Amino acid sequence: MASSLLSSAIFPRSLLPFHPSLRSRSTRTPQTRSIRLDIRCISARNPSTEFLDPNDSLLNNGMRRLERAIAVILIFVQISSPLPFASWSPWSISPARAVLYSPDTKVPRTGELALRKAIPANTNMKAIQDSLEDISYLLRIPQRKPYGTMEGNVKKALKIAVDDKESILSNIPTNLKEKGSVLYASLVDGKGRLQSLIQYIKEQDPDKVSVSLASSLDTVAEIELLQAPGLSFFLPEQYLKYPRLTGRGTVELTIEKGDGSTFSASAGGEPRKLATIQVVIDGYSAPLTAGNFAKLVIDGAYDGMKLNCVNQAILSESGPQNNGFSVPLEIMPAGQFEPLYRTTLNVQDGELPVLPLSVYGAVAMAHSEVSEEYSSPCQFFFYLYDKRSAGLGGLSFDEGQFSVFGYTTVGREILPQIKTGDFIRSAKLVQGQDRLILPDEK
Repeated sequence: MASSLLSSAIFPRSLLPFHPSLRSRSTRTPQTRSIRLDIRCISARNPSTEFLDPNDSLLNNGMRRLERAIAVILIFVQISSPLPFASWSPWSISPARAVLYSPDTKVPRTGELALRKAIPANTNMKAIQDSLEDISYLLRIPQRKPYGTMEGNVKKALKIAVDDKESILSNIPTNLKEKGSVLYASLVDGKGRLQSLIQYIKEQDPDKVSVSLASSLDTVAEIELLQAPGLSFFLPEQYLKYPRLTGRGTVELTIEKGDGSTFSASAGGEPRKLATIQVVIDGYSAPLTAGNFAKLVIDGAYDGMKLNCVNQAILSESGPQNNGFSVPLEIMPAGQFEPLYRTTLNVQDGELPVLPLSVYGAVAMAHSEVSEEYSSPCQFFFYLYDKRSAGLGGLSFDEGQFSVFGYTTVGREILPQIKTGDFIRSAKLVQGQDRLILPDEK
């Protein structure tokens, strides 16, 4: 049975990166690489012994025993050390390359946070968002939380909001200005927003701070979405032949058990034969990938499609070859203005995507069976991120290798219950069809 899971007849080449035994050498654990290096160094000829008589077998035997003992000691040190890239490491490493392993690496831990960060909004709103997002990290400090710093962050956000009100509202289209003004007022003056957040921080109540912060960030995201009516960049002309999503969309998937069993009940509920999952797809960072997926959903390509469970992923079947477009691999690097096409990111050199794979419930396209420079025309997967299989920085070793185009926002608790043989009864685009541009439209 185990061998059949690796059969290319069942799982094409597009799935192979998920199997740990098939990873490239660059994704081996740092402990393995450092051990290999230490052994190479010890096995090399030692210049300090060249003056000794090479015919002295007793001396040679003693030296070999000493080399083996040193090798064992170095291997033990490398394995037992919690920081394989400490400054005393026998091999040099640039600070940028350590991003994969640094525990201080700041990456979105939820799909909601990743989606907020991906909105191409007004710079003032982004400054407000960044100031508030920092509080989320400060709340993770287990004991003496820096409430003074948190209060400073909120006051900074409030000052930007008040001082730059005209700039913030002027970036909202005319037909949406009324809604934007209401949201702005609720953020600055409304109950449960920034003013209340300051009060809860002064009371040093972490639970109330967390709830109020989430409410404030939701309002910030709503304002930012009003400021982003379409793409902030022009697509290359050769890619205008593909469907494209010029904003956000929501896809609702209804999942059914293939063996007739039920999904476990949620709190206070009943076991269900059907389960619903909602995925927010992001055209701001992956317009071609999200657009192709949205069109497939509208065309009913996923209705009745079976699901397969592989290592850390729930994968759809590949579907008929005439379904979908062979979209080039599409990844938006953090800090860049537009996506990269047909190229992966080198996370070890510090390149991070706007939409990270390293989030439980991330949704991405599998690779094309023909070329890893392209995504599969139809086959997608839910990524079941597990920090135990990631680097110290919380990044998957497959980060930057796939076109991530959205996140599971409703029904994440359903994902671990899905088994091979379960299937998608129906898939619907419930929001965002007005943002979908098809190739034959001008």
